[in-house]
Amino acid sequence: MNKVNALVTGADGFIGSHLVELLASKGYRVSALSQYNSFNNWGWLEDINCKDKIEILTGDIRDPHYCKEIVKNVDIIFHLAALIAIPYSYVVPNSYVDTNINGTLNICQAAKENGNIRVIHTSTSEVYGTAQYVPIDEKHPMQPQSPYSASKIAADAMAMSFHNAFDLPVTIARPFNTYGPRQSARAVIPTIILQIANGIKEIKLGDTSPTRDFNYVEDTCRGFLAIAENDQTIGETINIGSNSEISIGSTFDLIKELMKSDVKLVTDKERIRPEKSEVFRLCCDNSKIHNLTGFKSQVDIREGLQRTIDWFTNPNNLKHYKSEIYNV
Repeated sequence: MNKVNALVTGADGFIGSHLVELLASKGYRVSALSQYNSFNNWGWLEDINCKDKIEILTGDIRDPHYCKEIVKNVDIIFHLAALIAIPYSYVVPNSYVDTNINGTLNICQAAKENGNIRVIHTSTSEVYGTAQYVPIDEKHPMQPQSPYSASKIAADAMAMSFHNAFDLPVTIARPFNTYGPRQSARAVIPTIILQIANGIKEIKLGDTSPTRDFNYVEDTCRGFLAIAENDQTIGETINIGSNSEISIGSTFDLIKELMKSDVKLVTDKERIRPEKSEVFRLCCDNSKIHNLTGFKSQVDIREGLQRTIDWFTNPNNLKHYKSEIYNV
């Protein structure tokens, strides 16, 4: 059997680096795109266990000419490259348009011009905004509650327009809240773990009442693979989630229990989103992905958090983070 040539954009990031490892383990020939920088740093690709089995590219999806070059001889594109920090999108919204919308346009145009390459475009549950009903299925209205969310709604529409207008074989994969090793310290689970691991006695968090559908990163990546390997998913938007929800406060309590900590919770006003921008409830209806592919999450929240704690509390991993600084 011929190997499938896969391009992963955003491969240097949290989910992207795990997806590269999964694809390589399944026999894919992987080209992993890391954002170009003068330090020649490959992000989390520096830490993966299969560097000798993949090709690492450095560049930028904001350049359409570059995108057309890197998709040549590719069978499938997993498009994960994006700006994802919600608070940062309040500060530099135009950058989110450039990377998330125009970057997606560049990838889809390049795929179209190189033989209609299969594209798995990455969305986010943030496009739904606060749940109008739960669990949230793919028909739930879009609510742009942040510039980040707005940019992803537009990027999703751009990707799907290429399917409708040009028959590009696109699927929109819409993961809910993914967590696990290598996640940014901006995210709530690493924030809690890192502060406890560094001996801080009062944990600073924003609003702890919102609920999230947390998915361990290996499950999210398995969801991407299930979507990619099933042609029935072409032209569809598909949630990847666990169909369960837990509040930020309860997540804090569970991490505190697993880490055997007596830490106290303090509300940090700097970490609270503007009122109309906070997404108060997310819970995934995952019946579509299960019906189409048979996929369902395998790692429950307790096991996933324990694996995440074990990784973050390893000194070799802890040194990558500045847990004392709140980075938007």
